[in-house]
Amino acid sequence: MRIVPLLLLPLLLPLGACSKSNDVYEELPNSSLAGAPRAEVPETRMDAPVARPVTIGEDGPRMDACGGLGRVTRSGASGLPVLAAPFNDAKTLGPLYDGQRVYICARTLDQKWLGVVVLPVPATGEAPPTADCGVASPVERKQPYVGPCASGWVASAYVQLIAG
Repeated sequence: MRIVPLLLLPLLLPLGACSKSNDVYEELPNSSLAGAPRAEVPETRMDAPVARPVTIGEDGPRMDACGGLGRVTRSGASGLPVLAAPFNDAKTLGPLYDGQRVYICARTLDQKWLGVVVLPVPATGEAPPTADCGVASPVERKQPYVGPCASGWVASAYVQLIAG
């Protein structure tokens, strides 16, 4: 009869659960090369050297490299921080202040962060800057910004669109 093996099944199942569960984990490779040493993982994002360059040319080869121009508003006394990546824990590159203009080149999917190229601030008594930072003309393809002006990520709530 087949009843006897079915009765033994509940007795045998707990034996299978007694094997070491971390055996498989220890045998998994950490990279494409089996046996590669495990990389150190920083405890917080602040320790990680994370930066995300601002991308230009996102609107295609027939449009300007950066599709908009904005003005910083409500930056406060300490200024609006320009960050190396689009998250609060990223490294601060410097501040922007009310009235400063930026080219708007990229946005995060949730629209909370803008990738900007910062127009130089004229010295007192000088005319407004005429430099376009290399983003007022089309580029052939999407690419990281490597021009002469500062770039980084700012919170979108503090930038007012004025052109584009």
